[in-house]
Amino acid sequence: MSQGILVFIEERDGKIKKPSLEALSVARKLANQLDAPVTALRIGASGDASENLAAYGADRIVSVAHDLLKAYSTEAFSAVLAQVAKAEQPRFIFASASAMGRDFLSRAAAKLGVGLAQDCIELNIADGAQLECVRPIYAGKAYAKVRLLMEPAIATLRPNVFTATASEGRSAETAAFTPELGADTVRASVKEVKASAGQKLELTEANIIVSGGRGMKGPENFPIVEKLAEALGGAVGASRAAVDAGWIHHTHQVGQTGKTVSPTMYVACGISGAIQHLAGMSSSKYIVAINKDPEAPILSIADYGIVGDLFDIVPALTEEVKKLAS
Repeated sequence: MSQGILVFIEERDGKIKKPSLEALSVARKLANQLDAPVTALRIGASGDASENLAAYGADRIVSVAHDLLKAYSTEAFSAVLAQVAKAEQPRFIFASASAMGRDFLSRAAAKLGVGLAQDCIELNIADGAQLECVRPIYAGKAYAKVRLLMEPAIATLRPNVFTATASEGRSAETAAFTPELGADTVRASVKEVKASAGQKLELTEANIIVSGGRGMKGPENFPIVEKLAEALGGAVGASRAAVDAGWIHHTHQVGQTGKTVSPTMYVACGISGAIQHLAGMSSSKYIVAINKDPEAPILSIADYGIVGDLFDIVPALTEEVKKLAS
């Protein structure tokens, strides 16, 4: 008989990713409605995270260690998740809709022969026990409400949409799971990881994002948006036009062919607002657009629009932010 909710916990450099805590908090809320337990799954992670995970809703923490899990591998992680799911028999399985979550949960769902709802922005319990998910479709122009009828129902949650809520005084049991992994299961392995020089804050997890587009006119001008992002304590984003021109690395790209973000505030500098870009940031809580073209599409969806030269406005805005911070 299916029971409880299993949540994959994504970790990097020994730290739990914030979107995983958001997924854990959602699981706790739904588990309370079902009167069911929540299990946090750590794959290949080290160290003790029981106190933190318990605070965000975990009743049990299952850790999986193996030589083939020291570095992320789609085959290895999906195999482990499928094996744990068969052993634990969860009703639902959640994870963050990060690059990793999107990648291996789809393969795990195929192994289990069940459905998967990607990039969900709302989760509910329907008819007493079924998982009902709301997810954007058609580049964010519409929303689909889907109900997963087979168990375990699997869903990934869009980062920054849900709130990570901690409670004091909670504790969790810990357990270890021994996976069946070998050369026949994992045919590709990671030999080396080279980190590119990037920003300190992950774009999909940032509460504030300052993005530059074609209006930046060249790579030499991107420090303007970088300084504003630094002053606001946010991350730097970019439109596809800026990335395709080689002005900034692809890891900064926001949009349909880049990253989907949901920050509290999104500042668009010199971005016209093509539908492909809007698909990646339209769910931002507040949108600030700075553009010299009063007819720019992004101004029509912006909460605050400034029509003018970004080379005058952005530096002035940065100085004002610094004054307020000091």
